[in-house]
Amino acid sequence: MDKSREIKVFPIAFESLGVRSMCTYVETPDVGILLDAGVSLGPVRFGFPPHPREYEAIKSRREAIIKFAEKAEIITISHYHFDHHTPSYTDWAYNWCSAEIANKIYEGKMVLIKNYRDHANFSQRRRGWIFEKTSGKYAKKLEIADGRKFIFGNTVVSFSKPVFHGPEGSDLGWVIMTEIKYKDECVLFAPDVQGPIVQETLNMIISKNPQLAIIGGPPTYLAGFRMNHKSIDSAIKNLKVIVKHIPITIIDHHILRDENWKAFMQPVIDAALNCNHKVFTAAEFLGRKNLLLEAQRRRLYEEEPPPSEFIRWSRISSIRRKLIPPPIKFSNNL
Repeated sequence: MDKSREIKVFPIAFESLGVRSMCTYVETPDVGILLDAGVSLGPVRFGFPPHPREYEAIKSRREAIIKFAEKAEIITISHYHFDHHTPSYTDWAYNWCSAEIANKIYEGKMVLIKNYRDHANFSQRRRGWIFEKTSGKYAKKLEIADGRKFIFGNTVVSFSKPVFHGPEGSDLGWVIMTEIKYKDECVLFAPDVQGPIVQETLNMIISKNPQLAIIGGPPTYLAGFRMNHKSIDSAIKNLKVIVKHIPITIIDHHILRDENWKAFMQPVIDAALNCNHKVFTAAEFLGRKNLLLEAQRRRLYEEEPPPSEFIRWSRISSIRRKLIPPPIKFSNNL
């Protein structure tokens, strides 16, 4: 983190920090903004449910989200996947959430949300409506953010029109990007654009000329399965353009679910180095080692077999499992 800048950026929860999320706290001299205050675990990878170490990570990251929510005046929701917002129901199995946790995060805040009635698939419309009727009613103010600009002193927080969640026409719907400007400084938050894959989204990112961009990378772990190789190639090509234009780029999220992510990212890293620009994961930006727990889940089960009590818990129905916290002795080493 460049301490000489007026805009301070603190990655809170990301795949490189052991969980599914892109939650980031951004602070200017005027206002504190918590971007996408959600966190999740992948239900099944390599045939295994989340490992106990993943539960340690999600508990730690959830506690950090609550802590930074206390500091923030504004909380944003770019779209309604649970790794990007916190629902108001109990789920200890995958989202480490409850109504009490959701209220701690959103109560008394100005919450700037993606319009769930427009450019939204059925799932997102339903989740957005539920959020408005639950945690949203505890917000100090709940505002549709799509394409809008909000001013706080010398800080301008702007939101893009909806852009595709990945490839054009994606079944996953749309997201909104966030631009935070303070005087001549600019930070851009582009969650789940998956590269981006779409040329129009790339043009929008470049046109903002941020000093720092936080980008959701492509889901290379789904290549040839739910994501075609052409889309992955487009994402890598567009990321090479981004890092040539933007001095510091944090690339994380979907791509860090792949243990071989570095092989895909090496051309992007090389393109940045050729311009004396920098590419980080969220963990690297914080000066930490990458903690790719989901990508290493199979190995974790082999090298650190969970105790029988945890295995029994993991085999009960998902409905019951959400209501019963996992039987784990949590440490404080994350």
